[in-house]
Amino acid sequence: MSAPESRETLYAASSNAGKLRDFSVAAAVFGVKIAVLPGLAEIRAPAEEGATFAANARLKAEAYSRVRPGLLVLADDSGLEVDALGGAPGVRSARYADDAGFDLIDSEDADGRNNLYLLEQLREHSQPWTARYRCALALARDSVTLLTASGAVEGEIIVEPHGMGGFGYDPLFWLPELGKTMAEIDLETKQRLSHRGRALQALLQRLRSTPC
Repeated sequence: MSAPESRETLYAASSNAGKLRDFSVAAAVFGVKIAVLPGLAEIRAPAEEGATFAANARLKAEAYSRVRPGLLVLADDSGLEVDALGGAPGVRSARYADDAGFDLIDSEDADGRNNLYLLEQLREHSQPWTARYRCALALARDSVTLLTASGAVEGEIIVEPHGMGGFGYDPLFWLPELGKTMAEIDLETKQRLSHRGRALQALLQRLRSTPC
């Protein structure tokens, strides 16, 4: 990509509406389009067996790009690290409650279960519950990783959810400098401050200077 007007397209290996929204807002600044990888639902998802966010992002980018030759495939792995829990839930953030068989509520809302289970785990720990969001990105073509980037944002976990925006742990993730949770900030602010926005900005800066 040599200029924003080129409208390079990166194909995201995700159908998560929240992630796609975050990526699209950040990418628009660079004149880059984010689209869902064609036929994503038909592709068997690779096992996310990496010990780190970066390893899982590369694994997914390479696996999905292998079955969609020629396309620039963007994959991410992101999650929450809570200091009081030794960095958990970490790479298991999306499956935190399910891994533990947490069944306090009969609900198909995975985010809701994860949030409740997180608070349950923190009950015995004193506040503040310092934490950070991390995101690792990988861009691949034909099963070869071309670029990687990462981003993080520091915050705290609060005892009650606030805000209707965002997804995942956003309603519990407090940003002290703003006095708001990640679920209460607007998209432009989120693009500037969030782990996902920062990671994508870093990756797109590299893509601009090193076209793929």
